[in-house]
Amino acid sequence: MSRLRTVSLLLAAALLPALSASAAEDYSPAERALFMTNQFATLKPPLTLQYSYTKGGSLEEGFSAHVAIALRAQSNGKCCTANTDFLSGARRLSLPEVEAADGNPVILYFLERDIREMSRLTKGKSNYFRKRIRMAIYEGAQIGELSLPYKGKTVAARQIAVSPYLDDPLRVRFEKFATKQYVFTLSDAVAGGVYSIRTLVAAQPGAATPLLDEEMVLDGASPAPRNP
Repeated sequence: MSRLRTVSLLLAAALLPALSASAAEDYSPAERALFMTNQFATLKPPLTLQYSYTKGGSLEEGFSAHVAIALRAQSNGKCCTANTDFLSGARRLSLPEVEAADGNPVILYFLERDIREMSRLTKGKSNYFRKRIRMAIYEGAQIGELSLPYKGKTVAARQIAVSPYLDDPLRVRFEKFATKQYVFTLSDAVAGGVYSIRTLVAAQPGAATPLLDEEMVLDGASPAPRNP
C-alpha cells in the first residue's frame, strides 16, 4: 500500500467512529475521486508537476507562490515516487517523500496546509477541522461536470464542492469562517489529474471582497532531467 493511500486511510479514520460499520465500508463518490484514484497511471517519469498558488482576501496580506511535485520512477520502473516543494520561505510546508504514489499527494498537502491555517486563525484543533472536511466529503459533496481549457484544447472535468462548516454545531466558535467552501476541479485529461483546488470565505457584511480566497492551479508538467 502506498504511503499516500495510507495517509488517506488514516485521515478517514478520524471520520469513521462517527459512522456505522456498514457506512464506513462504503466510500462516497467524492472520496473515491479525491483519494482513491490512480492519477499517475499514464505519467512517464521523470516529470515535475507545476502549480501556481495565490492567496487573497481582506483578512490578511496575500501572496503568490509555487508548488512542485517531482516524480521519478520506482525501482521497478513504475510511476511514481513523489517529492514535493510546497510554497517557500517561512510559508514552506515540510513534507515527506511519498513512495509508490498513485494518487496525487497535492490534494492532501493542500488540505494539510489549510487545516493548519484554520487552526492558526481560530485557535481550534487541527483534528476537528480534519474531521469536518472528511465528513463533508463523505456525505455533503456536490459533484458537477464542466469543461475547461488545457493546452489549447477543451477537456472534460469534474468539480467537487464541499462546505464543512455551514451546519457545524460549533460554528459559533469560528463564525467568521463558517461559509468556507472547498472546490476541487479534477480531470483525467490533465497531468496528475488535479487541475485546481480553491477555498473561498465569503465577504463579511458590508465588505466588497471575500474574507479569504486561496487557489492552486496547474501550470503544467515538464520533463525532469534524467540521471546520467
